[in-house]
Amino acid sequence: MPWRVPPNARQNGTLPDPYAVWMSEVMLQQTTVAAVREYHNKFMALWPSVHDMAAADDADVMAAWAGLGYYARARNLLKCARAVVADHGGVFPADYAVLLTLPGIGPYTAAAIASIAFDLPETVVDGNVERVMARLFDIHDPLPKSKPVLTARAKQLTPDTRPGDYAQAVMDLGATICTPRNPSCGACPWQQPCAANAAGTAAELPKKTPKKKTPTRHGIAYVVQRADGALLLETRPASGLLGGMLGWPGSEWGDAPEPAPPLDANWQTLNEQARHTFTHFHLRLTVMVAKVDARAQARRGSFVAAPDFDAGALPTAMRKVFDIAAPTLRNT
Repeated sequence: MPWRVPPNARQNGTLPDPYAVWMSEVMLQQTTVAAVREYHNKFMALWPSVHDMAAADDADVMAAWAGLGYYARARNLLKCARAVVADHGGVFPADYAVLLTLPGIGPYTAAAIASIAFDLPETVVDGNVERVMARLFDIHDPLPKSKPVLTARAKQLTPDTRPGDYAQAVMDLGATICTPRNPSCGACPWQQPCAANAAGTAAELPKKTPKKKTPTRHGIAYVVQRADGALLLETRPASGLLGGMLGWPGSEWGDAPEPAPPLDANWQTLNEQARHTFTHFHLRLTVMVAKVDARAQARRGSFVAAPDFDAGALPTAMRKVFDIAAPTLRNT
């Protein structure tokens, strides 16, 4: 992981770059390490310091984030970088309580930065750590109710010496050995003291409260192409899902969306829907396509010339719309 410093280097006095650790932790929220590694390298190359990130253009950061999902994180990335520069002289504070005051940083992220970047004895608890603690102490109360107990157990084990190495080791233990299914108990360094291993209950822990059925929302996405190849896009409102991102003009998302075409045209409804799943709901977008002449004026959004259009800069849901519409468009 490019944001990490090996234990031997840490012991020789080399600590991780807090900026790189912070960025990794923001990206890792709701995203796998495998997906984050490439994005982290790209962002560090484009904006190598917190000053660079603070000075970045919002649209450039949002475009670079496209495909990583949960776009509020990208907006908070900018807000936090600007707060660090404006209020802390461009230096991340080595204090858990102060880190909590920064935009987009909650208890887990603050603890992770304090522990990993500054080697402070803060308790880092993610899903991997919760699973390890539930098994180590054979805790059967279901999540999320058991979170306080699991956190308290994790705090008991957090050492004053090398807490950053310890925090990363426990998270790695959960990610690679104490896995959700088929844990490799025979290879675990905590096999002997593990209460769930002794009781034979490791595979069934942690228990979780059953999830409610995920609802489905519907919407309409309008793809407009001018005779010169330009495509109509709009920037979504700053708040809400996909906030601040470029996308196709569309309707509201709900049970029965009202048509909201951005201009009057001969609309063609495509047979395939764009399907995407967010954290709390499934989305089904009906794709409608229209080709208009070069003088067409839209009620909202603006036309982007064909050479300037980059489908890769669209969020995943909007890129799925484009993939469905592309065969019907000119030179795409």
